[in-house]
Amino acid sequence: QVQLVESGGGLVQAGGSLRLSCAASGSIFSINVMGWHRQAPGKQRELVATAGRGGTTNYAESVKGRFTISRDNAKNTAYLQMNSLKPEDTAVYYCRAQVTYSNGGATYSYWGQGTQVTVSS
Repeated sequence: QVQLVESGGGLVQAGGSLRLSCAASGSIFSINVMGWHRQAPGKQRELVATAGRGGTTNYAESVKGRFTISRDNAKNTAYLQMNSLKPEDTAVYYCRAQVTYSNGGATYSYWGQGTQVTVSS
């Protein structure tokens, strides 16, 4: 089994910054993609950013230029640096990891429990 533990959420004023962390633990051979998603009240969960093992990144248009995803493969940890935060960024942020247990094995997707980010105007 794999566990993802997120941290770093909180309350911040518009224009401020927060840094989220997601640490994966368990029987992990490798993590192919780590990503952040978010879900605001009454809305569907949406992709925020992803980072491949080799460093390839992808961002939602709404966060480009403000958010930066990074990862430390040795620590099985991903980060999301969020700058210039806006009230519309308010949501529960979830970490997701695509994990393999062995070389050439199947890939399994895991989610964290979520961390609340609230941006006040």
